[in-house]
Amino acid sequence: MIHTPYRPACLLALAGALIAAPAIAAPKPDHAKTVGKIVASPAFKAATAKLAADFDRTVADIVTLTQIPAPPFKEEARARAYLEMLKAHGLSDVAMDAEGNVTGVRAGTATKGKGPFVVMAAHLDTVFPEGTDVTVRREGTRLMAPGIGDDTRSLATLLAYMRALDAAGIKTRSDILFVGNVGEEGPGDLRGVRYLFNKSRYAGQITAFFSMDGSDASRVVDRGTGSKRYHVAFNGPGGHSYGAFGTVNPMTAMARSVVDLYAVQVPADPKTTYSASVTGGGTSVNSIPNAVFMEFDMRSESAAELARLDKTLIGILDNAVAGENAARSTRFGKISYEPKVIGERPAGGTPPDAAIVGLTDAAITALGFKPEHDASSTDSNIPMSLGIPAVTIGSGGKGGRAHALDEWIDVEKGESLKGMQVGLAALLAVAGVD
Repeated sequence: MIHTPYRPACLLALAGALIAAPAIAAPKPDHAKTVGKIVASPAFKAATAKLAADFDRTVADIVTLTQIPAPPFKEEARARAYLEMLKAHGLSDVAMDAEGNVTGVRAGTATKGKGPFVVMAAHLDTVFPEGTDVTVRREGTRLMAPGIGDDTRSLATLLAYMRALDAAGIKTRSDILFVGNVGEEGPGDLRGVRYLFNKSRYAGQITAFFSMDGSDASRVVDRGTGSKRYHVAFNGPGGHSYGAFGTVNPMTAMARSVVDLYAVQVPADPKTTYSASVTGGGTSVNSIPNAVFMEFDMRSESAAELARLDKTLIGILDNAVAGENAARSTRFGKISYEPKVIGERPAGGTPPDAAIVGLTDAAITALGFKPEHDASSTDSNIPMSLGIPAVTIGSGGKGGRAHALDEWIDVEKGESLKGMQVGLAALLAVAGVD
């Protein structure tokens, strides 16, 4: 597991050396000129023509993958289907790693498939539990199903890029590693990309990272919102609500913790937040509970602010428990608490002057959109926290109701193709075109 901050010396040294690779190298380049040349080239036009010709196939891929359930920690069926798709698209070294990520390499002319690599990734998992109906419904150009936009459309878009690059005969200087990764959503805690950067055969060999997540082609996530989440169990002796009245109550300590947390002032910039989110416990209405729990969520764009808030919460829990033990009888036992970390994502960011940001902005602009920069918690958090250039971008087209049962995307061809070209242009600009 990677904890904040996670910066192994070997990875940082490799990252520092690899950043000088052709994919992201030249100092203060004219990004607009670089991307403009790519977009105006006959090869790019041939690639976009292939995207258009294959559009119905891309939509069919979206439907096929969406209807293979991929709940958290149970992505294997979808991963195996995606593995076969990557093999059919002629990538080399197609494999599923020990964490469940599916990877395949499109070799570059400079490095011949041996790295370093520019990554284009989309996540296999959805937020929906096992048993959710993932049948795709269609109304005109709108497709509706749980997980169809987050992130199945992106998986299909990556396949479309592979076909387009091959059809147009485009060769990149850098190797491109295409990834369908597990564990992006909630409880997955970015486990797939953690493994990719920490333990996989590609660890230490990635110079730039694109996560494709969602639809909006104008959005660039270049700041990673870190998070830490706890399940806190409050325990006590319990007893009869009438007969044992006056005995310490873990519910009181829990309530005090929530009240005191919500008195904490956090900075608006860098944006820092907290929430008391889920609670439960108790035995019956006429019993002092012997166990209750609360789950807490804390987030910040700053690793330092997140660490400060984390320390504050632990202090609040200590004081709430000590206060309850001092306020009521402990003759049957004392109140205690057990904090269990149930989620931890590192904060980070890619500098505005990083080539991957400038080239992505230029691609968005060249295709007729206006770049909109944002902070979020995505797979890019991991490379950002390691100092490796990363952004999260959209797959194109429109969508809505993510994480809801009525999630939808619009596959109107014109708008979808226009948005799909953004990611392709950005990828080529970062990977370098011969």
